[in-house]
Order: sequence, then C-alpha cells, then structure tokens
Amino acid sequence: MQNASPGTLYLVSTPIGNLEDITLRALRILKEVDLIAAEDTRQTRRLLTHYDIQTPLTSYFEGNEQSKCGKLIERLQSGETIALVSDAGTPIISDPGYPLLRGCIATEIPIVPIPGASAVVTAASVSGLPLHNFTFEGFLSPKSGKRKRQLSVHAHEERTLILFESPHRLRRFLEDVYEVLGERDIVVTRELTKRFEEIFRGNVSEARDKFRDTEPRGEFTIVIAGRRRKNDK
Repeated sequence: MQNASPGTLYLVSTPIGNLEDITLRALRILKEVDLIAAEDTRQTRRLLTHYDIQTPLTSYFEGNEQSKCGKLIERLQSGETIALVSDAGTPIISDPGYPLLRGCIATEIPIVPIPGASAVVTAASVSGLPLHNFTFEGFLSPKSGKRKRQLSVHAHEERTLILFESPHRLRRFLEDVYEVLGERDIVVTRELTKRFEEIFRGNVSEARDKFRDTEPRGEFTIVIAGRRRKNDK
C-alpha cells in the first residue's frame, strides 16, 4: 500500500448510521490497508460496497478475538497494515479490539487512530445536559440485580451519565434507573443519524411511560443528568 507505514494498526471510526458520516481520511485508509478486521463483516461490507472499496475483510468479534489476536499481530509484525473497525462508531469503545490493541502496544507495533463518529459524543452533544464533564459506562449488566448495584455507584454522582442499552432490555433498565437514581432528567436517543432517529427528552418516569406504550426498537444511547446539588434549583 502507499502513504501508510508498514506494520501499522489503524483504529478506523465508521458511521453510526448515515453512511455519509465518514471522513475522507477513513475512506483512504480503508482502501489502502492490506486487511480490514471487522466486528461484523456483513455490516462493514455494506459500507465498503457503498464506497467501492475492495480491501479484504476478516471477522474479529467477541467470540473469536482471543484466538485471532495473535494471528493479526503476526501479520502486522510481518509488515502488513490492518484497519480495525467495529459495527459502527469508534473501535474499542464497548466493542471488541482491546486484546489486539494491548498486543500491539506490547510488541511496539504502531497504532494510528482515525477519528470520526461516536454514539457517545453524538448523543451527549444533542442531549442538552451539562457536559463540562461526564462519565460513560457503556452497557451495564443484563441482570437486573447486578445492574442496580452498578447504578448505585452513581447515586451521588453529579456528572452526567451516558450508557448504552439494547431494545429488549430498555423497559426494565428504565425501571431500575428510577428505583436506584430516582427522578432525573433523561435523554433517550435511538437510531442516531439513521432514518428513524428519535431523541426523547424528559424525566425518567416520562421515559418509562413512553416506552411502555411504544415497543423499543433499534440501538439506544441514554444520557442521564447527574445528582443535583442541594443549592441547585
């Protein structure tokens, strides 16, 4: 390939929905690398086909990342260049890739981030909640008991809290949020940048009511206000 250092791992951010939300640099890297390691090759192939990119793909997901990590590092050490992509957004953030990243750091393989879309930042930016600092927890446990314990850590947190949740767990998740954190301002975003994008703003009980009556669909990024200080109105 041209214009890229041999033996480099590129962490390439891809669109979270709208295929136009990709940088020119990301497109160039995806065309130039020797291999793309993708969380879901079907999802990534859709992106590559849209931009007529012919680079070979290999699957790299939670079920095979331990077994494939060593092989990918061997290819990088031999001088090949690899782009790591997740289903959507910025790699590593609540997605496979951490063992590969750590392996490259340990073996001194160059790592280059290619910034771009992120569901965390996109939801945060449109939330209208304070963002001078915030905390991101990704996906909490699918089990209600453990999820409540995880939420309880943030009961006195004054920073805005950002989380991911799947549609089939959303209703129970909102119940747990209300039980543990109480009434808070909340922004529930769904299918960001896609055709059926939805941004709900309200409090936790209003969100519970909405999704009791509406079947949750799509991927959710949720932004929750931190605990108010006693002197806040």
